[in-house]
Amino acid sequence: MRLRTLPVSVAGVVTAVGYNVLAGTFHAVPAVLCLVFAVLAQIASNFANEYYDFRDGMDRVGRDGPRRGVTEGDITPEAMKRATYLTLGLACCVGCSLIYWGGWWLLPAGIFIAVGAMAYSAGPFPLSRNCLGEVAVMLFFGIIPVNLTYYVQAGFFSSDVFEGSLAIGFMGANVLLVNNYRDADDDASVGKRTLAVAFGRKFASTLYLFNGFIAIICMWGVLRHCQLLAYGYGVMHLILWKLIDRKSGPALNPMLGMTAVLMSVFSIVFCLWSVFAVD
Repeated sequence: MRLRTLPVSVAGVVTAVGYNVLAGTFHAVPAVLCLVFAVLAQIASNFANEYYDFRDGMDRVGRDGPRRGVTEGDITPEAMKRATYLTLGLACCVGCSLIYWGGWWLLPAGIFIAVGAMAYSAGPFPLSRNCLGEVAVMLFFGIIPVNLTYYVQAGFFSSDVFEGSLAIGFMGANVLLVNNYRDADDDASVGKRTLAVAFGRKFASTLYLFNGFIAIICMWGVLRHCQLLAYGYGVMHLILWKLIDRKSGPALNPMLGMTAVLMSVFSIVFCLWSVFAVD
């Protein structure tokens, strides 16, 4: 499941809930269903990545990142494949329940999300192997979950929420950047093209730094009323960047988790602030 990265999917939904609270459109049931759907979709994508990277020879035994169960022989490929499609099926069932609030147009949106969860690692052009992983994260963990979670509760879209979705997308992309920064040598050896492989670790590190501050700028329309959150995130982001820039190999694993946690803490604090701002 890669638990340390699951805060990425949680953050998008929680941020949207904060916007719903500010707009007076919060509804608990669809919000919870969105959260369950988002987490299940991410787990399915992680399972698929585990299976398809093994199948295509993209992982090696003893890699720098967290232990890969299929590659290391802890889990059979068949079991992982079944787990992938079972989890994706559960996500689709939960997603279909949201049609009650959002309308039938959510069905093609859900199909697009399900295809995206698989296309990250599978298909004729896997996004994670062709320098599009960070773009996929921005779309599927930022723009889509924030805007759709807001919509199924409010019944309409908002430009402010879209700006917030970009911010969450940039933060989520940073989690993948740490992962690819760590794995650059392994990925290059098997022909996996990530931004860190194609443009180098220095580029990935600099992009990580810029993404965090671009996120704050994207969301400044709201954060200017909660500047402590903006500055607090900025300081912690800068500290993490400095730590990442000085580490390599397995020492980066905690940094990956901390980047995801910082993103989720940001979203939770924003959501809590929205409650008090309304009161």
